[in-house]
Amino acid sequence: MTPRRLLLVFSGGAIGTAARLAVGLWLPDADGFPAATLLVNVLGSLLIGVVAARLASTAGLRVFLGTGVLGGFTTYSAFMTGTVSLWADAPLWGLAYAAGSLVLGLSAAALGLHLGRPRSSARLAGADS
Repeated sequence: MTPRRLLLVFSGGAIGTAARLAVGLWLPDADGFPAATLLVNVLGSLLIGVVAARLASTAGLRVFLGTGVLGGFTTYSAFMTGTVSLWADAPLWGLAYAAGSLVLGLSAAALGLHLGRPRSSARLAGADS
């Protein structure tokens, strides 16, 4: 880890964390359901998939966007505490939230990887005919 890459992660993380807070203020929990956490984790998974598909793992922009911004934007710890809180009050909701978050997050990441994958011009030309 070079000082430059570390600075990219720090600065990106500050932006991503602030964006997560903004989403949480815009979309507060309703009746204990962590909607903002679900939203940032699914959206972040989609965008991380796009970044991973488009940028080389050694690229500074990928470190800044993927590890920094989107790593700060998404939150595993809030997902876990939200799941535990829901489970304590309504076990079926807790289970549904955990399973739904995993399925939606995996699906979003797969979609992001698919959408971000560069298309070959030959393949695109064949699709037009």
